[in-house]
Amino acid sequence: MNKKVFLTGDRPTGRLHLGHFVGSLKNRVEMQNSGLYEPYIFIADMQALTDNAKNPKKIQDNIKEVAIDYLSVGIDPSKSTIFVQSQIPELTELTFYYMNLVTVSRLKRNPTIKTEIIQRGFGESVPVGFLTYPISQAADITAFKADFVPVGEDQAPLIEQCKEIVHTFNATYGDVLKMPEIYLSNNDVCKRLPGTDGKAKMSKSLGNCIYLADDSETVYKKVMSMYTDPNHLKVEDPGNVEDNAVFTYLDAFATDEHFSKYMNEYNNLDELKEHYKRGGLGDVKIKKFLYQILEEILTPIRAKRAYYEEHLDEVYKMLQDGSKRARMVASDTLNEVRNAIGVNYFD
Repeated sequence: MNKKVFLTGDRPTGRLHLGHFVGSLKNRVEMQNSGLYEPYIFIADMQALTDNAKNPKKIQDNIKEVAIDYLSVGIDPSKSTIFVQSQIPELTELTFYYMNLVTVSRLKRNPTIKTEIIQRGFGESVPVGFLTYPISQAADITAFKADFVPVGEDQAPLIEQCKEIVHTFNATYGDVLKMPEIYLSNNDVCKRLPGTDGKAKMSKSLGNCIYLADDSETVYKKVMSMYTDPNHLKVEDPGNVEDNAVFTYLDAFATDEHFSKYMNEYNNLDELKEHYKRGGLGDVKIKKFLYQILEEILTPIRAKRAYYEEHLDEVYKMLQDGSKRARMVASDTLNEVRNAIGVNYFD
């Protein structure tokens, strides 16, 4: 049986958080362990440099942090190829060829790029590398002939741009590149987990994250300060579960088993929501319940992280070996692309 290839990755601008976990990391582990896929998972340091070029140490320091997060959540280097983007120079050459197939106006219309330009306050001073990173992303995806790209919902426009590049390349030079498909979580809540402050998205830059590396005390403080219903002032007041970050997190993480373990007066989340909506249920109680659930998830992740923090040589060896394997695959694709374009003049 031919396994389907999936490729995905993260920018090393900080440690990974629960938004990453439910949005993509959990899916990656499940797909990896299913035996149906050939996973390529990479640390996108070149992409991170597009808006951190004057602070490369931030990227250097966080490569190991992201790698440790990967290993801690269960990404297995014996089943997945984990690599560092900058160690695959073939990706840069592919990016250059694809640049000729995309207009500047099309890049500026990309909804993800437009949003991120505003978030970073670039104005008219957008680095060329940042503007063109969707093209670099297309190189990453096509180099490994990915069938699926598991990403968050906010990244969907970038996958659409990749598909446009694939279509244009194949129409121009012949059927060389594989057309990828986006892979989203089947849990709508997990597609975009809000921040602890109730903002639309958990974000490192907004400081509203619960990190996979956070210790128990830190997680407790963050959960107990989470945004709920501002009109739910007293226990007896009716409460709103919509736009209530605590209930959104419970939607993403709580199972019936958690209720039997930690809050057995309710059978499931629906019963808890109904009680909150009619009044008589305080925020502290539901926050403590959420904390217990998160601790159950994060405790084994912390244990693995502690091991790898003490064995960094294993982490770097894993990245080096994965990058070597990835480069061999990318090199084969690049040769096909060069032949299709006709620039292998002396072969």
